[in-house]
Amino acid sequence: MTITLICIGKTNDKALKTLVQDYEKRILHFIKFKVEVIPDLKNRKKLSEEEQKIEEGKLILAKLKASDFLVLLDENGKEFNSVAYAKWMQKQLNKGLKNLVFVIGGPYGFSEAIYQASKSKIALSQMTFSHQMVRLFFTEQTYRAFSILNNLPYHHQ
Repeated sequence: MTITLICIGKTNDKALKTLVQDYEKRILHFIKFKVEVIPDLKNRKKLSEEEQKIEEGKLILAKLKASDFLVLLDENGKEFNSVAYAKWMQKQLNKGLKNLVFVIGGPYGFSEAIYQASKSKIALSQMTFSHQMVRLFFTEQTYRAFSILNNLPYHHQ
């Protein structure tokens, strides 16, 4: 299985980028992992919030294959603690999925087409975080999940 993280817009903060890349490398010890960044929309200030979601949605859908299992990182998704997320990840591994795709949407969330295409939604917190911070939290928690599944001492109970 490959885990893919699709993000809207690049991260400009070098320190944050370095931290995310560190966790990406750690995840690669356990599973194929890649990040795909969709550039910010051009002339987005001229678009309404709904138009932005629709256009971003088209770009996200263009990256997907029919066999992909799409999971949205969405504030209205299911919340997990780290151990429960690790168990959820193990269930996905057991399904024999070819590609598990997580998406961090743009500033206004997801279009209806993306919600329709998704198989699951996960909330990292009830709090609101910048999209750049979500990348860090997601990659760290995914690494933590694999360290739990592999009985490594990274996670303490």
